[in-house]
Amino acid sequence: MMAEHGNEETLVGNHGEGAGVVRGAAGVPAKEITAGRATRMQVLLGPEEGAPNFVMRRFTMDAGGGIPAHTNAVEHEQYVLRGRARITIEGRVHEVGPDDTLYIPAGAKHAYEVTEGPFEFLCVVPNAPDEIRLEEAC
Repeated sequence: MMAEHGNEETLVGNHGEGAGVVRGAAGVPAKEITAGRATRMQVLLGPEEGAPNFVMRRFTMDAGGGIPAHTNAVEHEQYVLRGRARITIEGRVHEVGPDDTLYIPAGAKHAYEVTEGPFEFLCVVPNAPDEIRLEEAC
């Protein structure tokens, strides 16, 4: 079954368990990341939409934005959409921009510093409990 979408959410398939969801990202509310600077996150798809295994998030960081060194209990798989940033993973600095991909293993210390904003990326994580720990330095 094919469904069009705009900012409205559309169920695709049987309108019960196992139905897919198609919706515009612009209508998904953004949450400020208080541990970061000028950083917002949207949960594009996750358990509330029926996704059992993964959560897809979009992060947007304005010029001067970033997130200090921290660790997570779950892995991160990321795809950069626009902007540029310096991302430190376990002490190694990476300059990233559009079309770059990143894999951050569970427990790896990492930080973000925007060098050209807005910096925007998709982040996919397992749908599992996560513990975030802020660190002193990366």
